[in-house]
Amino acid sequence: MFHRIRAAVVALAVGAGALALAPAAGAAAAAAPDPELSKLSVSPDTLDVTAAPGRVTVTFDSVGYDTASIRWSGPGSPADASGPTKTGTSGDKTSWKASAVFDADNAGDWTVAVTARKSGIADNTNTATFKVTVKSKLDTKIVDFDADPDAVRRGGTITASGQLKLERSGWKGYEGQPVKITFRAKGTDAYAHITTTTTGRDGWFRARVKAETTGWWRAEFLGNDKANGSVSDSDGVSVGQADSPSRLSFDAYPEPVDKGDELNFKGTLQVLGGHGWDGRSGYRVSIQFRADGSRHWEHVTSAVTGRHGRYGADATAVTSGWWRAVFAGAHGVDGSTSSGDWVRVERPTPPPPPDKLSSSLVSFNAYPEPVKRGKWLHFKGRLLVNDGGWEGYEAQVGLYKWSKGKWRFVKTTWSNDNGYLHTKVKASTSGYWKFYFRGDSDAKADSSRKDYVKVKK
Repeated sequence: MFHRIRAAVVALAVGAGALALAPAAGAAAAAAPDPELSKLSVSPDTLDVTAAPGRVTVTFDSVGYDTASIRWSGPGSPADASGPTKTGTSGDKTSWKASAVFDADNAGDWTVAVTARKSGIADNTNTATFKVTVKSKLDTKIVDFDADPDAVRRGGTITASGQLKLERSGWKGYEGQPVKITFRAKGTDAYAHITTTTTGRDGWFRARVKAETTGWWRAEFLGNDKANGSVSDSDGVSVGQADSPSRLSFDAYPEPVDKGDELNFKGTLQVLGGHGWDGRSGYRVSIQFRADGSRHWEHVTSAVTGRHGRYGADATAVTSGWWRAVFAGAHGVDGSTSSGDWVRVERPTPPPPPDKLSSSLVSFNAYPEPVKRGKWLHFKGRLLVNDGGWEGYEAQVGLYKWSKGKWRFVKTTWSNDNGYLHTKVKASTSGYWKFYFRGDSDAKADSSRKDYVKVKK
């Protein structure tokens, strides 16, 4: 208020001169605000590049400036430096953004200097500092290590498995890393490298190895440029005396064989002992078959070895293929499998079929007529065959009903020794009925006459 009163007094005092001052006062009121560079921010102010390179982002605001530049000062040169670029304008204020990527070669203290420029106005520079750090290597650990089974025969296979974890914002599986499987025999102090496997999804690893002597197994990760090494707990495996090897001879005969005929098998089971290969009795041998075109062996029969390890068995020949004998092993004796023996199965030429007897279904009757729905409807008739004269014939006969444009099967019945037939069903709808004999190996087929029955409500 004070400044407005003073301006009025001046105007009255100088008269026309006051009119000359008026435009200058209006121009001062409309003048742009003073240039300003503010809100310089660095994120993050401490960047850990132990596991991977990271990005630092710089943001700031300016008022009254057209352009801006940035200078990074510190160890080495950052990668992928960009900006500053305008990110938004609000009134006289312009927002800016710039960034760069730093790795382990840039570890140390850094200064970022931001300069705003406009023609006719002095440059304005602000600075901020941040730090790029490389921490010590990340920790690892091997958990859930297991050598399974805990007891095997010499030369048997065990599975060594476990999980490698990396401590990075919590313990997580470390994928794609080499892990050594090592072994220390009982009575020794040093672990020897046996094999190397690679961790898979979530850091799990698995390796199959042969156990030759009793001792302890463990897994070792040697570390890398980002992670420290680690060693699992040890797991003991007891190794017993190796089983004695066995062998099987095998023969399938006759060759070829007709389909449906008996196929015979014989052979000998021997076990290597102190006196060489000896036949062993009392062991079960499985006879297996793999049909032509198949990849799968199927158990068919079995036999038990007798004197001198001999065995024998038989089976029905069905189709051509391979046969073999398999001994699954026993206490102190390794299993074994014979070589395969291929047998061709031929289709025998069947003898000409004998002439079939003529048949006749006679005296068919459906009764009572009419019949109430839900009551029993009876059927009788007789089946005859001509074997030097017509006589009753015992056989299976079908009862049929005409429905929806075709004869439909209802049930099966049997004729007695004299060929007489009788059966019954619950009445449901009106229609034609008949007996039908399909024929068999001795007699030809025949159908009875049809008989209509009305069904009343």
